[in-house]
Amino acid sequence: MTNFFLYFLMILLISCKSDDKTYQRLSGNALGTTFSAIYDDAQQRNFEKEIDSLFHMINQSLSTYIPNSDISKINSGDTLVQVDHYFEEVFQKSLNICEETGGYFDPTIGLLVNAWGFGPGDGLANIDSAKIESLLQGVGLHKINLVNGKIKAKYTPFFLDFNAIAKGYTVDVLGRFLESKEIENYLVEIGGEVRTRGKNERGLSWKIAIEKPHFDGSRSYQSFVLLSDESIATSGNYRKFKIDSITGARFAHTIDTKTGYPSKSDLLSASVISSLDCADVDAYATAFMAMGFEKTKAFLANKPELKVFLIYEKDGELMTYNTDNLEIEFPGSE
Repeated sequence: MTNFFLYFLMILLISCKSDDKTYQRLSGNALGTTFSAIYDDAQQRNFEKEIDSLFHMINQSLSTYIPNSDISKINSGDTLVQVDHYFEEVFQKSLNICEETGGYFDPTIGLLVNAWGFGPGDGLANIDSAKIESLLQGVGLHKINLVNGKIKAKYTPFFLDFNAIAKGYTVDVLGRFLESKEIENYLVEIGGEVRTRGKNERGLSWKIAIEKPHFDGSRSYQSFVLLSDESIATSGNYRKFKIDSITGARFAHTIDTKTGYPSKSDLLSASVISSLDCADVDAYATAFMAMGFEKTKAFLANKPELKVFLIYEKDGELMTYNTDNLEIEFPGSE
């Protein structure tokens, strides 16, 4: 397919009338972005306070933007921090996917993310190959161990950054919370990462829009996917980038864990769907951006549990690819 397909995901808010008053809606701001939750509850309970509490606990554990969070203390050299179960689960998931993808997903790349100015700091003013080579010594999740709830590092400095998996993981935490309240039908979304269970208000699968790429910040959609008991996450380079003040070159926020430089991948966007946790598909989407199209396609040959939609560049044109197990709808096809 060579249609001018789309880069990243958003919830398609379809206005429809429904006599079913049991579906509740919550929305707000969290993790530096927005969130929404739609869930079927005959008791019409409002879980806003509980959800706010979960956001607070996850931020205190995993946010690199909060100076006194556990991860910030660890990154600043505090070896006495006893991490919580949120940190432990994200660390283990990250380790598994890091090994599986050959290091293309690696949260220790935070050192280079910060150096290039994509992290919580301002970045380095004069970054060069020698500095990058030095920082790469601290990159590699295999150099970090979690022993009895404490982080032990083989090399310093290091900088753990779970931002590429944290939104998806938080989506899972909220979804599990709803399930603990015996909610069977729900959709939870944070910054475009989505977890669904059951059906929507009309008794149908949840419909998610794949959005067109617009570099001017405007938004529109071109196609849809249907989800039921699945999660979806996307990673793309067309919104978050920097312009070199001297050369005018555009460089992306995805940092190649092998070189320490912004990725030169031909892959522009990766959307991943699976019955796995949203944290998992979030991490895979990030890894694929660094892998590039051909390596991602080869990797997917042995991952039938993943449904994937890719946008990549070939000979100056935008191309698309989707795995055979992914069904896509277009407007007007209903």
